[in-house]
Amino acid sequence: MVLLQYTCHFSTLRFFCLHPSSPTPFRRRSFTVRSTSLPFPKHKATYHRELEAAVDVVERACRLCIDVKKSLFSAQGRVLDKNDQTPVTVADFGVQALVSLELSKLFPSIPLVAEEDSAILRSNNLVDSVASAVADNATSGFGDEPLTHSDVLEAIDRGGKDAVVFCTKPATYWVLDPIDGTRGFLRGSEALYVVGLALVVEGEIVLGVMGCPNWLEDKPCTSTTSMQEYEGNQAGSGIIMVSHVGCGTWTKKLSSIQDTKTLDYWTRCSVDRCCLVHKASFCIPDSQTWESLPLSALFNAKNDADNIGDEEILLVPTCCGSLCKYLMVATGRASVFILRARAQTIIKAWDHAVGIICVHEAGGKVTDWRGSPIDLDADQAERRAIFPSGGVLVTNDNLHHQIVEMISSRSSIF
Repeated sequence: MVLLQYTCHFSTLRFFCLHPSSPTPFRRRSFTVRSTSLPFPKHKATYHRELEAAVDVVERACRLCIDVKKSLFSAQGRVLDKNDQTPVTVADFGVQALVSLELSKLFPSIPLVAEEDSAILRSNNLVDSVASAVADNATSGFGDEPLTHSDVLEAIDRGGKDAVVFCTKPATYWVLDPIDGTRGFLRGSEALYVVGLALVVEGEIVLGVMGCPNWLEDKPCTSTTSMQEYEGNQAGSGIIMVSHVGCGTWTKKLSSIQDTKTLDYWTRCSVDRCCLVHKASFCIPDSQTWESLPLSALFNAKNDADNIGDEEILLVPTCCGSLCKYLMVATGRASVFILRARAQTIIKAWDHAVGIICVHEAGGKVTDWRGSPIDLDADQAERRAIFPSGGVLVTNDNLHHQIVEMISSRSSIF
């Protein structure tokens, strides 16, 4: 092991070389920083203040999710279905209200683009539950008066569909997915779900924060069985992943809001170094099958890492949503995430924005199936949808060109 130390005001930097016999293949070296704040100095991060605020509010949002989930299965009427038949919970609304309130207090001129609006909440008499969840996790600074129903509903609608109309020029705004993987959140097991927040400045994603309360550190997920064990393990405390343009992608353990004395370690993330497609591990959406993707013409998919042939690939089961797949690639636990764009299905910006910067800053690459960058400005009026040609391809970069070529040769969509 090689050890370097870098000391500054609050942090020590340690550099580790993984032992050659490490059971996890293709992992890069990791950097670990102990810090009370962010893992890089302010002068290196243009949006340091915004990122600090984003980390704080995502941590609070994760705590809100944990609190709501504890009571979810003993309460009636706290799960609703939206028009597209996807579930939405008190936690979804609570997170959006909490994040909206905190960010508007600190950055009132920056609009929010987010998944939910309050219409379904207003019609189902759940405002009390949402307001209570928000009040329990909000910072002080909203005055002496308690949060009202109007405060909460207005905060939710600040990120809703008709809240902001953008012009054709590149814009600056927050993008929030209050809970990516609500189906996972609703599972009795500890399935993965993510709170995701990104800041877009002049059309460029400049920072991102993801919180995953059920993430277990250093647990290789190489088969369906190990994934089930992973999801059922109650010991994990979750992670926060942060990324800032030019400063890398880092994770730390999800800390307790009340525990202000503990100094957590930040660990720098790197994608894996796999260079051969048939040696790579893949993630796909829960709603899609391997057979629906162009690479299925070249490779069969298996879930057992111990029994992979030359014309087979390892398919890593991850539930639910898209952002946990970005987490898998950014941390080197998967090499590729591939999603097919389907007719009459709109791909939402909040399902990808924060994941894009986290993978990029970890050394990976995200494009559409043609190899073109994802255009967040394509939805000029609302910035709520993206239109990737063919679909979205997320890789460790080493494999990107190979897979784009394979898709091009096997796909009739172009």
